Amino acid sequence: FRSAVFKEHLERVRRVAKEANKQAMDATNAKASGESHWSGSQASGSGEARGKKSKAMTVPTTFNDMFLFNGAVMGFGGSSWMNCILDQFDSIVSNVANSYRLQEECDVLSLVLAKYKGTINLSEFKAVMLASLRSLVPKDWDSNHEVAWGWL
Repeated sequence: FRSAVFKEHLERVRRVAKEANKQAMDATNAKASGESHWSGSQASGSGEARGKKSKAMTVPTTFNDMFLFNGAVMGFGGSSWMNCILDQFDSIVSNVANSYRLQEECDVLSLVLAKYKGTINLSEFKAVMLASLRSLVPKDWDSNHEVAWGWL
């Protein structure tokens, strides 16, 4: 029974990872064409009446953008070690079904993190990661996804 549950969770992880990869590719293509997720616009409401301009932002649609946004909101925006993990995260998730390759990717990440001077709290990364995934796939997200991603 446990093996069947694990396989089901693994399949869900693969689907979410595939969607996250697709969104990352879309963002890369958008950046290459000069589009941006952040844009300046005229403020609405009373700010507009005063003639003041403010920056309006669109909701991030890629995992990396959502991660950076949630990290900043949760107070972890200055954690450079999170960016190191984020850089390796796609490779880790993409290879979760291949245990040998997954081990290699984790080894690479551990070497990168070993160079970091300071405190690393992986539970902070996990909190930001889960918040980002919940935000990106709210219709599909459930407690099973939470458990499956908790294994990673």
